[in-house]
Amino acid sequence: MSAGAAPGAPLSVALLTYSTKPRGGVVHTVELAEALHDLGVDVCIYALNKDQGGFYRQPRCPAVLVPAAPPPEGIDAVVRQRIAELEAGLRRLGARHDIWHSQDCISANALAALRAEGRVPHFLRTVHHLDDYDSPYLRACQERSVREADACLVVSEAWRRTLRAELGVDAAIVPNGVSLRRYSPEPDARDAELRARLNATGSPLYVTVGGVEPRKNSIGLLKAFLSVRRRLPGAQLIIAGGETLFDYAPYQREFEAIAREHGVFPAPAAGARAAGAPPPLVLAGVLPDALIPPLYRLADAFVFPSVREGFGLVLLEAMASGAPVVSSAQPPFTEFLRDGESALLVDPSRTEDLAAAMEAILEGGVRRRLRAAAIEAAARYTWERSARIAAGVYREFLGSRHN
Repeated sequence: MSAGAAPGAPLSVALLTYSTKPRGGVVHTVELAEALHDLGVDVCIYALNKDQGGFYRQPRCPAVLVPAAPPPEGIDAVVRQRIAELEAGLRRLGARHDIWHSQDCISANALAALRAEGRVPHFLRTVHHLDDYDSPYLRACQERSVREADACLVVSEAWRRTLRAELGVDAAIVPNGVSLRRYSPEPDARDAELRARLNATGSPLYVTVGGVEPRKNSIGLLKAFLSVRRRLPGAQLIIAGGETLFDYAPYQREFEAIAREHGVFPAPAAGARAAGAPPPLVLAGVLPDALIPPLYRLADAFVFPSVREGFGLVLLEAMASGAPVVSSAQPPFTEFLRDGESALLVDPSRTEDLAAAMEAILEGGVRRRLRAAAIEAAARYTWERSARIAAGVYREFLGSRHN
């Protein structure tokens, strides 16, 4: 195992992630790896291949898929199995890298075990956010993944402060980015394809990404949407995404009960609406990667009232695609969004404020101003910039190990 890159040699980096599906941390891993690759870094992604389907899109850099078996019952057992599978896969591969960089709790715990065996010299851990787990095992697993890392990174100043305050851990910031090649306000043929696929013909059309789960504040968004529909009965809400390791079934049942009570889940019974009328609520699930840019472009507004994020990667993607944004007036969003300038920011716990913002953003002058400012703001966050920061952190870390 090399202790560091030889002078003049490309830096060799392993980026590890627990999944191949398009959650924020996984997208960060793939985009950062590709940007590092473009800078000349010798980078390889290692990912658990839980359904044998491979990545949500094929990375432009080397990637190794580690086999994973069907999950057992219970989240604790699932996490234990996933850690063990990643450990076993990396032992079998015996790869050598200058930097081992984990993007989540599962791969960090696997690397900690391999470091104890002398199979890896050290590992870095990016903390996208910390979760409030009910399970003592998961809480210990998460804390161990942070405390035992040789160095920690975060994607926002908010989480740098949180790690220092709660765990006494100092972290460097490597922010999220956005690909301006992939995300653009310019329409293409896929826009019409997606509109037809989702029957996305409501007006106004609201879009969010992240599925239905507590930290996305999905019920708060649904209640605000129902309020908007009382005044704008043609409004439509599309919720995309939802791939997750965790079981949010009780919360999703509550969401469904509210939607059914108001006749919007997933659509009223036959005959309740005029033939061909768009369904008020569309749960689009995990869409093919090629259809995510068109999804943002369809939106009259992208609404993201999340209560806990590491950064809010989807906000950058929506902004770069020209969608005006409503989001939460709290960190980390307030690090790159300005209320009334690049987005409308509200207290996510106040349904009436969220509904008011969802209506206010439709006004022509507000929409045009926010759209222009959002495109400009997103352009300041490129993955190339993130990769250059990460490469500097790697080299500084290796230099400190040699001193």
